[in-house]
Amino acid sequence: MSTFEYEKLIVDIPDYPEPGVVFKDVTPLFANPQGLAAAVDTIATHFIHHGITKVVGAEARGFLLGAPVAYRLTAGFVPARKPGKLPREVHQQSYDLEYGSDTLEIHKDALTPNDKVLIVDDLIATGGTCVASAKLVQQTGAQLVGFAFLLELAFLHPREVVHKEFDQEIFSLIHVD
Repeated sequence: MSTFEYEKLIVDIPDYPEPGVVFKDVTPLFANPQGLAAAVDTIATHFIHHGITKVVGAEARGFLLGAPVAYRLTAGFVPARKPGKLPREVHQQSYDLEYGSDTLEIHKDALTPNDKVLIVDDLIATGGTCVASAKLVQQTGAQLVGFAFLLELAFLHPREVVHKEFDQEIFSLIHVD
């Protein structure tokens, strides 16, 4: 599936969640069997030789893409959840969003210093969620290998934000300039 075909499966929702914002709804792509398979396979193929042992995906759409990528890489999946959703001791990281702030948590025993980690999410906008996820990985001593996204809102310059703190590769299937 080409970039053009991925883009056909993403729906623009004007003025959501607030006036002036065009929300990129990727759920039609996830609902399309060929679109989902192509996205998962393309990301997994790109990182297949990196020795990934764990994939971290942020709540909630990061679960939808991260878990099948982990499966294709024969790696484990670690959910980065909102506060209060995980039952054991957690690492916690707060961050800024386009529309406010939030916090992510992972179990303290989810990653070890022997793990090689790929962070996967449906989209990168300002880079806040991505950096918070990477800081969670950093707290565990695991090795961050890279970042993968279905959609990158390049006009918000998220790579600049991420590369201020992390030098790992950022791989995106679709760039919106």
